[in-house]
Amino acid sequence: MKGADNMPYLLRAARGEILDRPPVWMMRQAGRYMKVYRDLRDRYPSFRERSENPNLAIEISLQPWHAFQPDGVIMFSDILTPLSGMGVSFDIIPNKGPVISPAIRTLKQIEDLHDLEPEESLPFVKTILQSLRKEVGNQSTVLGFVGAPWTLAAYAIEGKSSKNYTITKAMAFSEPEILHRLLSKITNSIATYACHQIACGAQIIQLFDSWAGHLSPQDYESFALPYQQQVIHKIKKIYPDTPVILYINSSAGKLNQMECSKADIVSIDWTIDMAEARQRLSNHITIQGNIDPGILFGSHKVIKERIIDTVQKAGKGRHILNLGHGVVVGTPEENVRYFFEIAKQIDKLTTLTI
Repeated sequence: MKGADNMPYLLRAARGEILDRPPVWMMRQAGRYMKVYRDLRDRYPSFRERSENPNLAIEISLQPWHAFQPDGVIMFSDILTPLSGMGVSFDIIPNKGPVISPAIRTLKQIEDLHDLEPEESLPFVKTILQSLRKEVGNQSTVLGFVGAPWTLAAYAIEGKSSKNYTITKAMAFSEPEILHRLLSKITNSIATYACHQIACGAQIIQLFDSWAGHLSPQDYESFALPYQQQVIHKIKKIYPDTPVILYINSSAGKLNQMECSKADIVSIDWTIDMAEARQRLSNHITIQGNIDPGILFGSHKVIKERIIDTVQKAGKGRHILNLGHGVVVGTPEENVRYFFEIAKQIDKLTTLTI
């Protein structure tokens, strides 16, 4: 595929172009590991204010771009953000995480949910994304993101983060029709939200189904995959050229099912070797990942060796270098900087084969 010289590097790779090196960005790229973010957080302690005040969200989104020049700049937000526009009340409590009250557990609550109208309920998103596009120009790709229906439904039903998802699974296995109704409602709104982000300037959409890795294969087929497919289908119907990335934590056993979602890019965690992931997925699928975030606590020698190993195993083209999960709190900033420096020199450090 021929790419326009003025198209951002990450976007060229996401659309299948063979480049000299894999583009690189990091999940949870902006956040608590950066001193500049912690200083801002001390002045504005509310996460929702930081993510929904356009000036703050723009500043935070650009902090790692100014510091490290990644190939992708992702909007600073949260996967729960659209829930407020559907009538689900939530907050994000420091040192505790998301709290949804009341949790969504009855059919009446589900039927009372609104269809998301992002222009009305999330007006800050347009300002954030348009500003990011203007700021980075063609030097970087602007990514938007949404939570996948299963993960958002599990948050809404549990009312908080969970290790076992017992309340959600109890509904799945005793009242599946209620869960499917909630998943359908969320799917419609999330698809609308993803398309809105693209209309506002997002050039790639990442779909996070973080909790789907805890489903058995047959339950993934029932409660996660069909709704991922519906979201991606709507995006592609309206924006066929916009690449979609699907990420699932603990996804090693679900790679082939993830491919069935029709996402353009499968983002994998570090629990599978990159060479095996490449072998298991079709040639037309781009892979994102999959370095253990813990590597960033290691020496520069180890970081460099792991980057080279991952890139060699991924092969030439159809690879976006990333972590297998988000940057961990406490990660040394100088190691993040070194990661990006080595990633951008990788074509000089190793010979790749197609």
